[in-house]
Amino acid sequence: MEINLLVYTLVTSLHNLFTLIWMGGLIITVISFLPSLRKSLGPGPQVKKVMAAFQQRQSIWVYISIVVLIITGLMLGKQNGSFTGLFKFNNLYSSVLSIKHILVILMILVSIFRSRLVNLLFANNPKNQEKLNLTLLLLNTALAFLVIISSSFLAAFTSSVGV
Repeated sequence: MEINLLVYTLVTSLHNLFTLIWMGGLIITVISFLPSLRKSLGPGPQVKKVMAAFQQRQSIWVYISIVVLIITGLMLGKQNGSFTGLFKFNNLYSSVLSIKHILVILMILVSIFRSRLVNLLFANNPKNQEKLNLTLLLLNTALAFLVIISSSFLAAFTSSVGV
């Protein structure tokens, strides 16, 4: 087996795995974990305590995912003949990839704000803190869906043009 194929497979697998950890984690949190938690524990401090612990642990994985996705994404971009550079809109592939990168940057900013600043800024107002945390969680989940859609478009485009 050709070494380039093995490297490409490994890089793609890592990219997919860490996409799953970050974006899949967001989606599962919103559609399954949080509703189950609320149903099981009801409203109150227990839900907040579990979610805070979950968010703290998941934040570590998100930061690892961001680093791995940047590295593997750069490696994958160089493999594609339609890639013309970061934030270039020279062709359809590069335009969609640039939009995807903008969405990911927004996700990173939301993640950092949510995990590091919301609790500091709203320490005296727990009700607003909880609402903002939920709003940012939903926003990042929506952005994750858009990133996945753009990734799927890129995969379909690559397959259709034989790149």
